[in-house]
This record gives sequence, structure tokens and C-alpha cells, in this order.
Amino acid sequence: MRFVNQVTAIAFVSILVSSACGSNSDPSGSPPTTVAHPPAEFVEGPCAQTPNPVPLLENARCGELVVPVNRTREDSGSLRLAVAIVPSETQPPAKAPIVFLMGGPGQDAVTDPPVNPDVPLNRDRDLILMGQRGNITSSSPLPCPEIFEFFAHRIGMAWNAESTRDAYVEAVKGCHDRLAPTVDLSAFNSTESTYDLIDLRKALGLEKWNVFSHSYGTDLALIYMRQDADAIESIVFDGVTPPSAGALGWTWASARQAFDNMVKACEDQPACKERYPDLGATFIRLVNELEAKPITTTVNVAGVGETKVVVDGGMLLNWFVPVATHLPNEFPSTVDELAHGNAQPIASRWAEVWGHPERGVLHWGLTLSIWCREWIPFETVEQSLQQAEQEFPGLPESVRAQAPQLPFLRDACEVWDVPKAPDSIRDITVSDIPSLVLSGTYDGQTGAVWGDYIAKDLSQSIVAVVPGAAHGVYAEPPCGAEIIASFFDNPEKPDTSCTDTTPLPAYDILPPR
Repeated sequence: MRFVNQVTAIAFVSILVSSACGSNSDPSGSPPTTVAHPPAEFVEGPCAQTPNPVPLLENARCGELVVPVNRTREDSGSLRLAVAIVPSETQPPAKAPIVFLMGGPGQDAVTDPPVNPDVPLNRDRDLILMGQRGNITSSSPLPCPEIFEFFAHRIGMAWNAESTRDAYVEAVKGCHDRLAPTVDLSAFNSTESTYDLIDLRKALGLEKWNVFSHSYGTDLALIYMRQDADAIESIVFDGVTPPSAGALGWTWASARQAFDNMVKACEDQPACKERYPDLGATFIRLVNELEAKPITTTVNVAGVGETKVVVDGGMLLNWFVPVATHLPNEFPSTVDELAHGNAQPIASRWAEVWGHPERGVLHWGLTLSIWCREWIPFETVEQSLQQAEQEFPGLPESVRAQAPQLPFLRDACEVWDVPKAPDSIRDITVSDIPSLVLSGTYDGQTGAVWGDYIAKDLSQSIVAVVPGAAHGVYAEPPCGAEIIASFFDNPEKPDTSCTDTTPLPAYDILPPR
């Protein structure tokens, strides 16, 4: 099921501490000064090895981009980044290519291209995939199996407990202490990745290209636009993460927007409203009750066996944000079962998503290096709590203390120990590049509110919101992919009409208890 990979990989997107990761910051706030390095080189060769078959690579022209590890140091050595160029169906290609920027951070565009197979984009242009530095296909991958092992154990722990925090921090420290002696973790950041993109374009001899960005990739894209605007013909943002706003507090608005939309959808459907009245109020009540008195149960996880699951308030909120939004049909019935004392449906789904440590796809070394450098130091604890209070005043304090998807990230950043980014990383991007800003009404991770937020500074932007779509609008329903293809064909006037005709997913209506 696609949602398992999406949830495990994208379930994390946000962040901060005034003291956590900022001790080595640049007080001037100016971008880092680069030093002279040999021009980047594209070396043709075999396609990168991928954990699973990638059909798009079957006819691709592949190789590696050789770039400096750290452009602020003369003797930093080099990295090799996997590149795959998927050829246009018509030759020669009639239009400038599309380059893809993936999410996470820590997802790899080569191993998991964000292209809907039912709506191909390479009819008359090439598609360019590059694994971001630190990802699985780079010569210096930054995996953290310690963290995925923790996630597998966390399902049997209280979500907001100090012991859970301590176990998470220990896992993060274990990964840091394993990687740091041989890797300059500070070099794995959005600024270096921006220069990697510029170097890739030049090494391929391209004057122009188009950009597709998803999730964290939108953060990178907005930074990249400031440095290479003349080379971008058009750009798509799918699930927006603004670098000027990304932080722990930023997560709450997305969660609230998706929650309100999914509750309203039940209220607007007579069968759902009759069978599951007061769905929103019931959910909030359950978060409070379960935070005070958790339910502990066991489920059987395929390939793992009997597994303990703790269902408390923090877990319930975090089940909603990435899991229920991707499987919306289950939302009302799962909440109702829980309200009647049956925790098995939610526990089974939760364990299915998180109970397999080998399913981890994010390269957490890259994830933490970016979050702890570019997000965490730029928001205070008080600011984060204010956002939580504003969006979910009815939740208990212990639940509001930890942002959805990102519990104890401030504590993790204290041990990850990378320097704060220059203040300029948080600049707002102002541009007249033709832009498509795409969101889903059920995206609890990067809500449509953030698409509107960036669109006001993109003078040639078109905003489209797909009903019932969760995080990753390009994937499903087909409306998102159709809009993307239409936009790249005609950036001035894409066909967005499917947003008016796409039905919301039908909710499961179980027989009364």
C-alpha cells in the first residue's frame, strides 16, 4: 500500500529551540561565503542501485554529479550524487526538461520519483532525477537505523512520556556519534543542495528547465529560486513547506485545516452525520480522556508478531495527521470504535505503519541536519505553544507541548549538534516565475493554508486545491497529476477544472453497535 511508504517517509515535516542548535550561528545573518572549487562534473555511468525496481529508470541515461562536500572549505573533498535522465517519449525533446525535488528531507528522487504513472510528464520533454546529498543514492548516505528501531518500539510507549523522549534522544545520539567522526554533517543543508542543483543544470549544458517540488522539496525550491531564477521556466509546489515559516508551530495550522475539512465532510453526508454525530467533539474528547488514561493493547503485526500498542492522546492526534488523512474512509469509524472502547482498529493500523523498522525510507542524518540547522533555531518554545493553543485550544497541555509528527525534536537537535543557518535562509521568496501552488484539503502535514501563504509573493502563481487529497497531491486522486501535467504544458492557463468535480472519498459506515 502506497500510504505506508508515504506515512513512514513523509510523516515528519516541521520545528525549534532558542538554545538547541544555535551556538555556532553566523551573527551577520548573511549567506555563507563559498571558496573556489573545480567545476562540477557529470560522469555518465550505470543507474544507481535502488531498494525496489523503479520503472522510470529502465530507459534512463544515468550517471553521477561530482560536487564539493562543503563549498565554504577548500579541502572538503567531493560527493557523488546519483542522476537519472528519463528520456522524452518523442525525440528530440520539444520542451525544456523537468527536475524533481523530493520531500522529507531525506527522500530520494531516484529511488522514489514523484511521478504519477497514470499521468506521465515525459511525452515531449526529459525528466531529471537527482538524489539529494545525504540520501541513499549519494556517495555519502546518512541513514539512521537507530531511529527506525526506536519508532518500532515507540508504538508500545506513552507518546509524550519523558522515558519516550529519552529513548528518542538516545537513538538520535547513537546515529550522530556513528556518523559524525567521518561526515561533516553541517554540509548537508539546503544551501549546499541549491548549489548542487545549479551545478547539475550547468553540467548538463542546460540554460532552462522546469521544477517540480514536493513537501520539503518546496522549501528547497523556494531557496533555489532566489539563486537561479533566470534558469526556471516554470515551477510546481505540491504540499508547501515555506522556509520562512517552517517550525514546530507551523505544523498545527495544517493539522487543524485537515481536521476541520474531514469533520465537515462527515457532517455534509447524511449517512455519516447520522451514524457518527459530533465526530469532531468526540475526537477532541478522546484525546483528553486517553491522555489521562491510556489504553494498552496488543496486535499481531505481520512479520513481527504480537506487538504492544499504547493508545493515548498524543498517539491519537499523530494517528490522525499522517495516517487518517491518507486513509480518510476509516476516520469516523475508527474514532467511533475507540469511543466505544475498541482500540483494535487504530492499534492495528498504527502498528502496521510503524511496527516494521526495516520499512524506514528517510535518511534521517539529512533530515536532522536540515531541521536542526534551518528550522529549530528560528522559533521559540513560546511561539510554538501559541500556535498550538490557537489551533487546538481544547487539547490537553501535554499534547500541545509536542508538535504533530515531531515530538521532542528540540531535544534531538541538542545532540545532533549542527550550527544554525544564516538568517537569510528564512527570507521570503518573491518571484514572477510562472508557478502552480498545489494543495489537498485533507493534507494534515502541509495544508493549503501554506500554499496561500507563499502564493501572495509569487505574482504569476495559480493556486489549486484538490478535494480529499492528502500529502502528496501528485499521487492521488488523479486530479492533482492532471493539473501538474496541464500546467507544464501551459503555465499561463492550466486546466484546474477537476478541482470542481473530484468527489470526496466516501466514509466507511459500519453497522450500529
